[in-house]
Amino acid sequence: MKMVTDMERIGDHAADIAEISLYLKEFENSNIKQMAVHTTEMLNKAIDAFVNRDKMRAAQVIDHDDIVDKLFLKAKKAVGQMIIDNPNECEEATDLLMMAKYFERIGDHATNIAEWVIYSAQ
Repeated sequence: MKMVTDMERIGDHAADIAEISLYLKEFENSNIKQMAVHTTEMLNKAIDAFVNRDKMRAAQVIDHDDIVDKLFLKAKKAVGQMIIDNPNECEEATDLLMMAKYFERIGDHATNIAEWVIYSAQ
């Protein structure tokens, strides 16, 4: 049942990302785009690990979270620089930062699911 809470939060974050993306102009923050790819991969692997009770796959998800965390730090710096370089785009920069944070949290929730797989498969 604990996993359901993480899945529900992932859905909330995904909805928030979708809503923000409706208002963004085309953006070139490759860190956020990479975060999207990595968190999607983490979530797919976490669900696969749960379904198959695969502790090794779950461990891969947990290790993968470090990549997403590093990308978040890079995205945060890039957004800060964006504000310095283009003060008129503060609202868009804030939206990008929120999007990056939502992806970072999705990675954390996928990690929680993977940790639960390891715990429950013992």
